[in-house]
Amino acid sequence: MRIIVDAMGGDNAPQEIIKGCIQALETLNVHIILVGQQEVIHKELKKYTYPKEKVEIRHASQVITNDDIPTKVIKEKKDASMVVGFKMLKEKEGDAFVSAGNTGALLSGALLKVGRIKGVHRPALTPIFPTEKGCAILVDAGANTHCRPENFLQFGIMGSTYMEKVEAIKNPSVGLVNVGTEAGKGTDLTKEAFSLLKNAHINFFGNIESREIPVGNIHVIVCDGFVGNVILKLMEGMGLTFYSEIKKIFTKNPITYLSALLVKKGLKSFKKKMDYREHGGAPLLGIDGAVIKAHGSSNALSIYYTILQAQKFVDTGVIEEIRQNMTQEAKANEY
Repeated sequence: MRIIVDAMGGDNAPQEIIKGCIQALETLNVHIILVGQQEVIHKELKKYTYPKEKVEIRHASQVITNDDIPTKVIKEKKDASMVVGFKMLKEKEGDAFVSAGNTGALLSGALLKVGRIKGVHRPALTPIFPTEKGCAILVDAGANTHCRPENFLQFGIMGSTYMEKVEAIKNPSVGLVNVGTEAGKGTDLTKEAFSLLKNAHINFFGNIESREIPVGNIHVIVCDGFVGNVILKLMEGMGLTFYSEIKKIFTKNPITYLSALLVKKGLKSFKKKMDYREHGGAPLLGIDGAVIKAHGSSNALSIYYTILQAQKFVDTGVIEEIRQNMTQEAKANEY
């Protein structure tokens, strides 16, 4: 399998990006195509021993930064690593594209250069995050801040398809984020969305409050991009705060240090379970190609798991399954 990787995208590029790719080559049956400034990539690759036949470099002279305006930069920086990567994916030179670069540019580029799956109105940014009982997918986390009821329906279908195919969760539960669990709660928009989701060919649980999300009973969290982005950033902030406070407790004095040693194994296990890096990146569901957005601050471990995620994304045929499910639901609802 050929994985196209944006070597220049992300806060820690290209060092951590390339390191993660090398780690992927050690255990995964993949061929990596690193896209970016050739001299920079060559210099970094010299640090490692790896199977040369499994790594390819595609030169791209420009770099998209976080300060670039998404819609403009895709058109203006035609030789940027991200743009070149999209072109390669569109022309079937690779099976999947991974980037930790500018999120807005990635969304715009995927739409403009790769295109949507037929029947999908709006592709969604869908991060996978750990929960008490496993993991869940958040649809949408920022791509669509203004939605219509049918967008929520498609979010539920795409998210459910992904969790069933890639995460191997049979009949995943779908929940609509709302201010209460009762069917009549929320705005006119969420009420209409509730009705569509209830009658869809998915395992719709109903409305859920945000406090239920970390528990893990719901596998697919449906909301608009504004709400989703707030939820995602709050969870990230709470996680960092929690780890910081735990560290303060166990480093307070010699007695707490001793206590830390006694529960060290349990703490390591908990930290590993809740480590978002091991769940990969955020697929752009609805795009007619496997595009995965890695976290902007990704280190090598995160890149490794994002490449693994991209491999599973392609192997399980998620795109074709979404295409079929979209057609089926469109016929049923005639929208």
